[in-house]
Amino acid sequence: MTQHRNTVGSFLRSALFLTAVAPAHAQVTPAAGHTPQDDTPSIRVGATIFADYTFTQKPEIRDADGNAVKLNAFNVGRAYINVTGNISHLIAFRITPDISRETGTGSSLSGSYTFRLKYAYAQFNLDDWMNRGSWVRLGMQQTPWVDFEETVYRYRFQGPIFADREGFLSSSDVGASFRYNLPGNYGDIHGGIYNGETYTRAEANDQKAFMVRASVRPMRMHPVLRGIRLTGFYDHDAYVKHAERRRAIGAVTFEHRYINAAASYLSVTDQLRATAAKVDGHGFSVWATLKATNGWEGLFRYDQLEPNSDLDGTRKRTIAGIAYWFPHQGTVSTALLFDMEQVNFDDFAPAQPTQRRFTLHALVNF
Repeated sequence: MTQHRNTVGSFLRSALFLTAVAPAHAQVTPAAGHTPQDDTPSIRVGATIFADYTFTQKPEIRDADGNAVKLNAFNVGRAYINVTGNISHLIAFRITPDISRETGTGSSLSGSYTFRLKYAYAQFNLDDWMNRGSWVRLGMQQTPWVDFEETVYRYRFQGPIFADREGFLSSSDVGASFRYNLPGNYGDIHGGIYNGETYTRAEANDQKAFMVRASVRPMRMHPVLRGIRLTGFYDHDAYVKHAERRRAIGAVTFEHRYINAAASYLSVTDQLRATAAKVDGHGFSVWATLKATNGWEGLFRYDQLEPNSDLDGTRKRTIAGIAYWFPHQGTVSTALLFDMEQVNFDDFAPAQPTQRRFTLHALVNF
């Protein structure tokens, strides 16, 4: 009987020992150095608002009674609702409706704010096979040049960058693109095939735009000059078959704690019909933002465009302003900017008056 009790006791002690050991064994962590990919779906909602008060000093306009007045107005230049997220670590997406002023004179909504789509794309991340930051996008998405320069410029809420502002490029179009991030953060290549009609119009024919941008950091290891990037961009498109629409840009950009700056040269060719003459134009843009450590920044920009090389007309735009960026953590941005913008039209036929505007801009982005 005693032997039986000892046997039962030994069995119970062994069972308790195994019960205690089993959970510990099940919790053994993966081998050191291996971090499982996070495939938890996520979704984030944000917004971007551009608001301003603009006083137009020149030229004067006539009101309904024929009085000469200086136009001034409160405006909402843009209002985005950004919906972004991840289905897994391989698949991401973005949906951005754009709320803007309807300016079509024949529209019953003229003057109203209308709701339209600005971005809507799926992104397939290639981090498992290529350098981190490489991807493929399909849908309505950023174009290679505008998206690149705006990440350095940061003052889209004052107005678009040079090529976009003059109507030669758009910030968004529908297509498929690929970005390859060079090893060691030495640069990247972003190219794609787009409709070429921008996000504001539907495709009108069989012609497509091929866009490619390549950026390199030649002094990546230098503590200061690592902020220099040399960039080339080319857009090959056609209005219709055998009617060229081409844009080429070369630029130098610099990013530093105390200054961001850029200089770019633009060359364009437009031929509206195969039987029409080609119109060549060119121009350049230089800008700099001087940054203090307490949130204050100074902005200076000068654009010059000769829209038709066969004619004498030159458009010159000067922007100067001072901004305050409120302190925030993460991706939240809020800023106020007071600036003066003047546009001169030299040797245009017919002659055009000088434009001069003073504006207080507000940015909210989260």
